Amino acid sequence: MTASQKIKHLTAAELIATVLDPGSYRSWDSPVVDPNPGPEYRQELEAARMKTGVDESVLTGEGLIRGRRVAVIVSEFRFLAGSIGHAAAERIVNAAERATGERLPLLAGPASGGTRMQEGTAAFLSMVKITAAVRAHRQAGLSYLVYLRHPTTGGVMASWGSLGHITVAEPGALLGFLGPRVYEALHGSPFPENVQVAENLFDKGLVDAVVPPWQLSDVVDRALNILVAGPQPRVRPPRTLTTKPSDAGAWESITISRNPQRPDLRQLLTSAARDVLPLNGTGQGEKDPGLLLALARFGQKSCVVIGHTRPRPPQQTAMGPASLREARRGMRLAEELGLPLVTVIDTGGAALSKEAEEGGLAGEIARSLHDLIGLRSPTVSVMLGQGTGGGALALFPADRTIAAQHAWLSPLPPEGASAIVHRSTDFAPALAEAQGINVASLYALGMVEHVVDERPDAALEGRAFCQRLAQAIEFELAALSATGLDELLPQRLEKYRQVGTLAGLPQPILPATAGVP
Repeated sequence: MTASQKIKHLTAAELIATVLDPGSYRSWDSPVVDPNPGPEYRQELEAARMKTGVDESVLTGEGLIRGRRVAVIVSEFRFLAGSIGHAAAERIVNAAERATGERLPLLAGPASGGTRMQEGTAAFLSMVKITAAVRAHRQAGLSYLVYLRHPTTGGVMASWGSLGHITVAEPGALLGFLGPRVYEALHGSPFPENVQVAENLFDKGLVDAVVPPWQLSDVVDRALNILVAGPQPRVRPPRTLTTKPSDAGAWESITISRNPQRPDLRQLLTSAARDVLPLNGTGQGEKDPGLLLALARFGQKSCVVIGHTRPRPPQQTAMGPASLREARRGMRLAEELGLPLVTVIDTGGAALSKEAEEGGLAGEIARSLHDLIGLRSPTVSVMLGQGTGGGALALFPADRTIAAQHAWLSPLPPEGASAIVHRSTDFAPALAEAQGINVASLYALGMVEHVVDERPDAALEGRAFCQRLAQAIEFELAALSATGLDELLPQRLEKYRQVGTLAGLPQPILPATAGVP
């Protein structure tokens, strides 16, 4: 859908009536104080008020969405193109501060051409104080949700319109920094078509979804079911707590893990998680199919999920640098919203390409490890299948690690390691065994604490396996939530400090012929 196609755009009052539970809206607005307008500007304000029936370009208040109390800030575009002057900025800031004080989630629905030209630089600078109010709300651990409406441009798009924890957009909405009319006036040619359109922003990983107004309450409800914790019942220890690693050899596990029918992260979320809300991209113009980012609940436990996605031909989904930038977006969400983080490892290796190298893949792996090892949220990593190289390592560090019986972790595919050591891939099975890549070895090292059984192969019982894995995840999340971060962080650091010490290093790790040309 292009911006030029005719679609009905709701007024502020219509959007509020569509999204909030019937009869639940209560305005927070007090009478506006205009900033000493001149005669011409005064006439414009009076005409806008007569035309729209509202006193400013934003309405603020609270209401219920599926019975849950939510604060709202909604633009009225018909009022001077939704522009933000002193009075509108004060109204937005007051609403954000009140939502923070009352610990309410905040839903913003901007539709604006930017700051109000009649008020000049003072109005332009008001974007700073609006941003500060949104930042304070987010830093209080409260959710900030944004619904970008047609059109949203200029200073509004460059401030409170682009700061959502979750950002969705109206179909066909024109969204961008520089309005197309301004561009044409400055450059003498029209702006390229279909660039500043909601659907294109989704394709580029700048918004999480494109949804019509009548579906917005569903999205907000799913998000808040995850983000706003209710009573937390005790989680029963799952039977998997007594499961031991498989006695299968490493090469047998590798072969089993490479079965294309093996359940992947998508199936885990589809068949065994609740209230899954996929997010999209880095929010910075990048979207890589090698990684999935979502909010989800396993049983009663909410979390942020980041994990590898298995390739679906003809798509190539080897993890590139943008995947890890998206993963780090998930890490920041977990910290800011006070949610635990679940990482899912299932990759044949990171991307090997000119684009990956120039995009800084090695640096992104390093930054992912840096952020995970010190993340101020409880963390659970899940070894689901293959675990090759830096792409797997980047999501591995966690307070607790769960592993499927036939998962594995290796610095290279065994064939690659064999080629380095023996200049032939023929020694891959023996080298895999000697390197200690399977779950039994990682369990002995203390790097895996919880094993989920396969009966005998997860590919043969995908749904049942996913449900057992989800129960294990829920239990570990519940156990970690009962431990304070001041205790978890030192324990996490000590866990990895012990890797490779004499107390836990298997001997030997390579065959006797290692290094022989």
